[in-house]
Amino acid sequence: MNIVVLVVAVLLTLAAAGTIYRIAKGPSLLDRVIAADVLLAIFGAALATEMAVDRNLDNLALLVVLSVIGFIGSVTVARFVAHKKEDG
Repeated sequence: MNIVVLVVAVLLTLAAAGTIYRIAKGPSLLDRVIAADVLLAIFGAALATEMAVDRNLDNLALLVVLSVIGFIGSVTVARFVAHKKEDG
């Protein structure tokens, strides 16, 4: 079990580093927004992993809030970009 947790932690860390790099260097606003959404998903995966390892549901509310924030943020940006393309 410890090896699985270690592998998951390394993969999530590498994914978070990649998304942070994309947020910092993203060539466009959409790249940065998608990277921020992916970073929220990585945080959610880390929380879910922690809950599975410790066999508790203490962070379930935080996981739901992170998921809702990611969804609302993505929909908001998509609507903003759609309106921006229609205008000009």
